[in-house]
Amino acid sequence: MSYLDNIVFAILLGLGFGYFYLNIKKLVRNINLGIAVDRNDNPKARWSNMAMIALGQSKMVKRPVAGFFHIIVYVGFVIINIELLEIIIDGLFGTHRIFAFLGSIYDLLIASFEILAVLVLVAVFVFWTRRNIIQLKRFTSSDLNGSPKNDANYILYFEVVLMTLFLLMNASDLHLQNVPGGFSHFIKAGSFPISQFIEPLFNGLSNELVMLLSELFWWLHIIGILVFMNYLYFSKHLHILLAFPNTYFANLNPEGQFDNLASVTNEVKLMMDPNADPFAAAPETAAAPVKFGASDVQDLNWVQLLNAYTCTECGRCTSSCPANQTGKKLSPRKIMMDTRDRLEEVGKNIDANKGVFIPDNKSLLNDYITPEELWACTSCNACVEECPVSISPLSIIMDMRRYLVMEQSAAPMALNSMMSNIENNGAPWQYSQQDRLNWKNE
Repeated sequence: MSYLDNIVFAILLGLGFGYFYLNIKKLVRNINLGIAVDRNDNPKARWSNMAMIALGQSKMVKRPVAGFFHIIVYVGFVIINIELLEIIIDGLFGTHRIFAFLGSIYDLLIASFEILAVLVLVAVFVFWTRRNIIQLKRFTSSDLNGSPKNDANYILYFEVVLMTLFLLMNASDLHLQNVPGGFSHFIKAGSFPISQFIEPLFNGLSNELVMLLSELFWWLHIIGILVFMNYLYFSKHLHILLAFPNTYFANLNPEGQFDNLASVTNEVKLMMDPNADPFAAAPETAAAPVKFGASDVQDLNWVQLLNAYTCTECGRCTSSCPANQTGKKLSPRKIMMDTRDRLEEVGKNIDANKGVFIPDNKSLLNDYITPEELWACTSCNACVEECPVSISPLSIIMDMRRYLVMEQSAAPMALNSMMSNIENNGAPWQYSQQDRLNWKNE
């Protein structure tokens, strides 16, 4: 490589990682729009969760076929990109296969990369077939129409292109390594169990043309990686990065245990305290809650917003939801997708107004998620149990229900009647306490 090549590579690398940094900065800003919540307790259990679920893929394998092939793609993606370090060093300093001095270890690494690349191509073919040929039900739901469905296919195509370029790059390199007497800077290094079968494609071509193709494959491969990296922010595959913090900060409480609003809890405790003076002035430090429950993304906590960005749109939650299975409008996957879409809209509003959110007369409730969806939920936690990265659509549903009940008194008629009876009669039934045992006289 000439110095011009090194400079161009450095600029390309700087632009790629710079744009990625700006998007990650925006992502963190958007997540921090949520209400503060402490999720730093019990670090041992949290590290264990992250190791088992995010790193160990323990919940993915509950569905063996998808789980097995996902592990292949996951491992392949992580391990093959180790060679990105070599590409970066070679590109910046004009070297070629800088780690070749590792000898047999290097041969083993390159061979394993190639085998994994083929396995990734097989897995991608299986995933593409399941989505586009077999058309599994959870991949054909109406909430995936349009860009979400296209996004899933784009990622698969990205994987095919990157793996193919990697194998072509190695095959052309191998061809030039085998030129009698050596050719240019192509030293004998690496083991190529797969690309050795591709290498004959270059027979009959001049060495100069093969070298040009080899450099083209190299440049397209690194450009593809940078493009893919920056596409993540706009894609459901952001979970590649966020699955780890999401599983770490997941709720450790038993499923079914809901949190209480501190302001309401304090009021109840005050009512039940026989020594409390109901006419005493409230302490000056006690701030009245701005809102009960959530009607927009700013009312949710930051972990729920992290959940929204982490969602893989795999549909396991929706496919296990009893309300959805019986034809109700509720789809837990849509709840997460709507939350992310609204959060992105709020983020763009802030960007357009120099860091300040200007009310846009829209909200997550009604404009994205309808009360009908919220009240269809049975709060059974099936969606939470099924999610492979510990997302909780139910927590968002419950917070939005709280808003409907406590701010708008907009609960269904049957629920309103029950709550009125509890308030007036001390029981869900419409009979007074004095009449409760009248049935025994009949």
